[in-house]
Amino acid sequence: MTMPLRRESLAVVDRPVAHGPFTTTVPREYVHRAALAEVFLTGLHPTGLDSLTVTAQWPRAHTFYGPTAGFHDPLMFVETLRQAVHLITHTVYAAPMDHHQIWRRLTVDLDRDALAVGETPAAVELDIRCAGVERRAGALRGLRMEVTARRDGRFLGSAVSGVTSLPRTVYRRLRGPHAEAAAWRPDLLPPPVQPALVGRSRPEDVVLAPTPVRDRWLLRADTRHPILFDHPQDHAPGMLLLEAARQAALAVSPPVPVVPVGTEAVFHRYAELDADCWIEAVPAAPDARGNGRTRVVAVQHDACLFESVVTTVPAREGIQVLPPGF
Repeated sequence: MTMPLRRESLAVVDRPVAHGPFTTTVPREYVHRAALAEVFLTGLHPTGLDSLTVTAQWPRAHTFYGPTAGFHDPLMFVETLRQAVHLITHTVYAAPMDHHQIWRRLTVDLDRDALAVGETPAAVELDIRCAGVERRAGALRGLRMEVTARRDGRFLGSAVSGVTSLPRTVYRRLRGPHAEAAAWRPDLLPPPVQPALVGRSRPEDVVLAPTPVRDRWLLRADTRHPILFDHPQDHAPGMLLLEAARQAALAVSPPVPVVPVGTEAVFHRYAELDADCWIEAVPAAPDARGNGRTRVVAVQHDACLFESVVTTVPAREGIQVLPPGF
């Protein structure tokens, strides 16, 4: 049985949608971000039983999730969704702040044209229905979020996110000796592939290292990266694996600008930071619309810990590109 939204828990983040220059973000603690600049969410508004709207604002450019071929980075949408998961589990379903929210499954389908960079920051709304809410001893243990997204009033896309919420004690017991944040070892970071091969302009943003095997790479988990490792982690974060899948899909795509508009991902196990993690990509059959698809898996200790199918569509020509960090 699902629990109704609790109005008393929303006092901190429940703000009206703001269209002027005074829009503020939700507290960074609710979305598990250390840097204020990396908080995209601006509010949460109940719309019915177990349904709500989360508002966000996307900058026209970003140091990591920067635009490509005139389109917002689709992974900025995924990061917005990740932040919404934390905000909702903590404020709506009362998961304590030290609980760990873990993705089980993620499906994203975006409209390429709705990602086009405009003359102002993008106003994004996520209409979310929470289903399959699981509780144990009164505490949240998991749920599924069904999302319809709009950008400046236009349909942007849809998503489904399956999440597990673990108490800190359970998480630490599950993680065992890996429960502590990993220490940085610069000597263990392999050199990157050429940035242009994976749609990047800076070597430090490349998360794949070359290997002698075609379409197989070593994951580069640079714990100094200010976005992917915004705060200390004891494992490779989900956003790093999704970025690796995106870069692998671009690496095996034809050498023309494409936009990765779709993701179907399953997270099986944690990716440890103290062992090699291999990223492998193979072309998959096109989808019903003829769009390109690539299957990507992450393998560690001979076990598949993550798998994803990335869908790409061609980018239009003649769109002005704003450089990252503009």
